[in-house]
Amino acid sequence: MKNLDLVIPDGAFMCLLGPSGCGKTTTLRMIAGLEQPTAGTIAVGDRVLDSVEQGLYVPPEKRQMGLVFQNYALWPHLTVRGNTEFGLRMRKVPAPERRARAEAALKMVHVEDAMDRYPSQLSGGQQQRVALARMLAVNPSVLLLDEPLSNLDARLRLEMRAELKRIHEESGATIVFVTHDQLEAMTMATDVAVMEAGVLQQLASPMEMYARPANRFVAEFVGSPPMNLIPGPPGTIGIRPEALRIGDPPDDAWQHDALVEAVLPAGSSWTLRLRVGDEELFALTYAPPSAGQGDVVRLWAPRKELHLFDAEGRRV
Repeated sequence: MKNLDLVIPDGAFMCLLGPSGCGKTTTLRMIAGLEQPTAGTIAVGDRVLDSVEQGLYVPPEKRQMGLVFQNYALWPHLTVRGNTEFGLRMRKVPAPERRARAEAALKMVHVEDAMDRYPSQLSGGQQQRVALARMLAVNPSVLLLDEPLSNLDARLRLEMRAELKRIHEESGATIVFVTHDQLEAMTMATDVAVMEAGVLQQLASPMEMYARPANRFVAEFVGSPPMNLIPGPPGTIGIRPEALRIGDPPDDAWQHDALVEAVLPAGSSWTLRLRVGDEELFALTYAPPSAGQGDVVRLWAPRKELHLFDAEGRRV
């Protein structure tokens, strides 16, 4: 990490987003106390957890945080109830309170009907919910999630994204979520921190980041299909695929002749691969396209939809 300065508001759902090796998991592990920074300070509220200058380090078990890994790490010999109570048992919480808190957490994640089952009897999505319930039961000040949905199939990932958002809204917990999936970040987070090569590239709300990416890296990383980037003399023009139109443009629009190389249907939408000079562009439409493969069309985009980046890739 290089001079990372990050403030996570109380009650936020913060996503650390970036490609593999960008530093997002290292950041999460430092917050959890599993790794120590070489300089600077980590604090929750007024409580300092790490300070290299002061020689202060609070161990993970005393940080009042919950950590959920990609591997759910459930005890196979314990029932769902036993797994959920495990953290409370380690904290020597009395049995009646332990049971009540575990049951409340399991109800929050909608697996209260499976309390007496063992992990081997659960689906992947149910196991993920139990891992979350175990963390929620101890009432952590911060919930840290390290790519917890990556082992699930597409339908369960969609379901768990909705569940995590609901859990955040109901519990009011501060959540730090690590992912390389920009769709997960866009759909769940209140704040997104995009990282690359150990450097924070942009910190913003999902829609602000989508509408005004700070640089070329963020512009390409956030969005599916990614933003089209067209080189120009002083820098680069960026155009989102959904901003491109085919047909007669207004006089003030960006416009160019384009060859349709492929039409890719996806059920509710169509993606067109186009050739403009030496550049390959993608357009996204939610109406059946009027052009087909091999057609030459007039491609255009409103001027307000253009993104400009200088020679160093910074937003102009």
